[in-house]
Amino acid sequence: MNVTDQALDCLAPPDPDALPIHPVCPAGLDAALAALPPAQAAFLQAQNFRASAQELLLLPGPNGLAGAMLGLGDDRTPTAFGGLPYRLPEGSIWRLVPGDFDPETAILGFCLGAYRFTALKPAPRPPARLAAASAAAEACAQATWMARDLINLPANLLGPAELAAAASDLARLFGATARLTSGTTLEAEYPMIAAVGAGSARPPVVAQIDWRGSTAGPDAPLVALCGKGVVFDTGGYDLKPSSGMLRMKKDMGGAAVVLAIARMVMQADLPIRLVARLGCVENSVSGHAMRPLDVIQTRAGISVEIGNTDAEGRLVLCDLLADSMTDRPALTLDCATLTGAARVALGPDIPALFCNDDSWAQTLLDAAHTAHDPLWRLPLWAGYDAWLNSPTADVNNVSSKPFAGAIIGALFLQRFVTPKLPWAHIDLYAWNDQTSPARPEGGEAQALRAVFTALAAKFS
Repeated sequence: MNVTDQALDCLAPPDPDALPIHPVCPAGLDAALAALPPAQAAFLQAQNFRASAQELLLLPGPNGLAGAMLGLGDDRTPTAFGGLPYRLPEGSIWRLVPGDFDPETAILGFCLGAYRFTALKPAPRPPARLAAASAAAEACAQATWMARDLINLPANLLGPAELAAAASDLARLFGATARLTSGTTLEAEYPMIAAVGAGSARPPVVAQIDWRGSTAGPDAPLVALCGKGVVFDTGGYDLKPSSGMLRMKKDMGGAAVVLAIARMVMQADLPIRLVARLGCVENSVSGHAMRPLDVIQTRAGISVEIGNTDAEGRLVLCDLLADSMTDRPALTLDCATLTGAARVALGPDIPALFCNDDSWAQTLLDAAHTAHDPLWRLPLWAGYDAWLNSPTADVNNVSSKPFAGAIIGALFLQRFVTPKLPWAHIDLYAWNDQTSPARPEGGEAQALRAVFTALAAKFS
């Protein structure tokens, strides 16, 4: 399955017969009613239409269905339009009537809400279609659909090799260079990733994409992306309970988001150089798996005592980060489903942002607000760094204390970052626990819009 080249079946070409959707906020309701035929206005008033968020009424006409009114409430995000594809009649084609909303946001929200994972089972029904076009919205929707598809694929169909192949497919789509590292070369160059994958019958792969914008010279700013691509996480010898293992096919969500960011960067042809690295690996249990209190050398030459084999994501990322630092990027950013502690602190919807550069942190937070794609900054609190001390190695991969787990994970990663080089770490959930407008249950490309918006703002 090639998930990098999926068509948006929820969009239609311009159609003179497309039915009108009238998006309206409460303040504009009176004017909207006055602009409608009297019979339709009377129908809406009889139905007590208030233009509340997600309020949808179909308008009758002489030939049956004449249009629809969509309440926006105070919602100016893609969510306002995300419920439409499956609430509007199957097979219908619609157009947006201009109003007090951003058309690009509306098209994006419609596309995000239309997504369903159909690789293994058809959707119960096709979505309604929107006769509208926006290159930016479509590019973002395609990247989101790709990431969602990757996260939703079961682990038996998406192993390390298949995830690496998806990176190669994406590189080929945009004329970038892909390099896959495995076998003895990986063991030498990425010893920690090799250690994490040692317990699995499916060997690990590091996938790297190199790309340069058409207007970017050899000295253009370099952005390095690193993604945790743990295709399934049993926890290793520190075995997860069945309830904790149930959704671990999504543990490669960071890698999926990195691929989605790379896709948007390449499609927008930003004037930068880009390197994306994915650690594609499975954390399994066998006689070859790493054990608690093993000591393993990293690519950076820092020895790590394995305090917990279930804290493997930071082990994957530390080798990728060390590799990235050799090129001295203008920004290094990693994405990972790293800690349950981040979810305890912020819940499933808000990824945690850690950053060693205040200017970049603010750029990312501003972009998150602009793109309606939340991030919340947590501190790289130096006072907790000693909690990672080990009596037998340079560092332990976990703390002996039960506090601040997300911060501890970020502090571990920071040890592999060259001081004064900007670095951001995003600890995300990559999943929707239930369906809501624009966010169907399953894999989610959290932080994608925020990161791309920040890169575009900084480098365009």
